[in-house]
Amino acid sequence: MTTTMHRIICTLTAAATALVALSAATDAFVAGPGGSARTRLPATTGAASRFVVPARSSRRSAPRGTRLYGAEDDDAQDSEIERLKKMAAKLRAEAASLEADKAQQLAEAAEKAFNRFDVNSDGEVSLSELKIGLEKELKTEISDKRVKELMDVFDTSGDGALQLEEFVTVNKFRNQLEALAREEKRLAAEAVQESKRQEQEALLAEAKLEFLNEKEPTVSDKVVSVLPYLFPLMDGLQYGRFLLGSDDAGANPFVVVLALLYSLYRSIPFSGFVAFFALNTLAGNPSLNRLVRFNMQQAIFLDIALFFPSLLIGLGGLVLGGAGSPVSQVAGELFSDVIFGTLLLTLLYCMGSSLLGKEPDSIPLISSAVKDRMPTIDMFDNDGRFVPSESRKGDDEKDKSDKDKDS
Repeated sequence: MTTTMHRIICTLTAAATALVALSAATDAFVAGPGGSARTRLPATTGAASRFVVPARSSRRSAPRGTRLYGAEDDDAQDSEIERLKKMAAKLRAEAASLEADKAQQLAEAAEKAFNRFDVNSDGEVSLSELKIGLEKELKTEISDKRVKELMDVFDTSGDGALQLEEFVTVNKFRNQLEALAREEKRLAAEAVQESKRQEQEALLAEAKLEFLNEKEPTVSDKVVSVLPYLFPLMDGLQYGRFLLGSDDAGANPFVVVLALLYSLYRSIPFSGFVAFFALNTLAGNPSLNRLVRFNMQQAIFLDIALFFPSLLIGLGGLVLGGAGSPVSQVAGELFSDVIFGTLLLTLLYCMGSSLLGKEPDSIPLISSAVKDRMPTIDMFDNDGRFVPSESRKGDDEKDKSDKDKDS
């Protein structure tokens, strides 16, 4: 009802404003009985009203009938404006009275409810009193958590209780309870969706783990992961020919085993190329355990690294030979022994770490290069297809831009 009264008041006010504007416009021009526009002359008082002062220009004075018609029309418009203004003022007064009555009724209802809830009549409604009163009024059980939320909403003073000026009607409590219930349902629905999303991501991650074997290595995985290091060992025996070719080396069983392995290795045509391509192909098999794939890649890098000492010896011999001071045999043997000893220590570290189930990733330069080549879960899409690094960077940048737009 109050809204309807406000609309009526606004309509009448607008009508009165329009009439005032129309009256102002007709002050300059007034339409005569014949329909033609005439200039309105100022009215005079007393005896002078029977005379019209002629204009200096060639225009003729407006007829008397036209002036009388304009005056009567102005009076009618002024009367209508006043009537509308009085009606609007009356309606505003009635609306204000209704608002005051409604506020008074709400205050009285809140006070009555406050007195019912304030069981111990101490001038405030505690948390327990609010719970008991609401359950009695609404005839439903309300949790302590929900009552605490209501208290937090209406307790503007923050003292943990509701005073009379903070108390509201039961209907407002009911509306707030419904709003809290809707919010709780919304949060619960979002939590369910988030749980489903996380479950799907977990299943997807598990499927990727099945595709890309990143699990803890088994005993067989640990043993197999050691075998790739035989490749750089066989190619590195050339640096140990001085140590292994000594007179007392033949009695060493380790040397005998190495000799047998080396003979078998060299009996295969293009054994070095075969070993290289075999390890490189198997290292790309995602079903193999990560430790096995890592050691395959690292064995290849170690074998490639053995090329540089040979290159250094050859270049050094050429430079020193050209300078007239060739490399002495003792220096050449010492250099080869150092290279072979370093290779043995490196391979022992790699094999020992692998047998313990830990990646031997502490070799300078080589291990970091191997890590960069190792595939990870984020390198594959949901269907198990490999995604190049350029495409992954483009997708990451796109996802980042989408998140920025959403935020």
